[in-house]
Amino acid sequence: MAEEYKPDGTNIPPFETEDLRANLAKFLDTTIDDPVAGTKRPVGNFRWGVYIFYDYDGEPIYVGQTNERLRSRIRRHLTNQRTDAVAMSVLDPFEVFEIEVYPLAQFENLQPGQREYAKACLNALEHAVYAKAVAGSEFKAILNEKDPPPPTVEIEMPQPFRMRVVSDKVAGIRSHPDFRIARRSLIISRLAQVISERKVQGGLRRVLLTQAKRLQWLADRRYQALGGATSVETENSDESDND
Repeated sequence: MAEEYKPDGTNIPPFETEDLRANLAKFLDTTIDDPVAGTKRPVGNFRWGVYIFYDYDGEPIYVGQTNERLRSRIRRHLTNQRTDAVAMSVLDPFEVFEIEVYPLAQFENLQPGQREYAKACLNALEHAVYAKAVAGSEFKAILNEKDPPPPTVEIEMPQPFRMRVVSDKVAGIRSHPDFRIARRSLIISRLAQVISERKVQGGLRRVLLTQAKRLQWLADRRYQALGGATSVETENSDESDND
């Protein structure tokens, strides 16, 4: 059987990778109302906006902003994995179950001299969304290495759009608690290694602490769900101390 199955010449990505790309494309191509243009626009085509990543528990884990298109920035995190957050093991793409975006439709066609104001509005929106995410977190913390800059203008939060980007089949694999515990332990190990090899700021250490709390939370839930202290065996009196 092993001789018959020789995938060396396979020219397609692994199933989970291909699945993420397909579901992410579906999310980014979903059309939502553009309140300024009065038409519908694919959510990924909005140039200015803020996004939140959520994990399999519905916990907010990361907030970001972009003025280069939501499509490009989100893909750089999750498929290209070319952002600092992913490279430093701050953000694990495997943990992302849902994405929520807050597009700033009013800045799709900037007028001369408007860019500075648009950037101030983007920063203010990120600050508001970040505060919302932290307030809604079980740990009152998310995985951003840095806090967003304080707002200098007032802004009304636009209508968000939220959607899952993982199929039922992949969710069935990745949502298993033991898989999640193992994966989170791996990411913590990678992050700790990064910290040990560099002179880092406090933000990265805060991420490590938050991840450790999230791991403890998962492990405790799993332990308690399987019986907690009552699930621990008692050693027989005739068992060797060397066993």
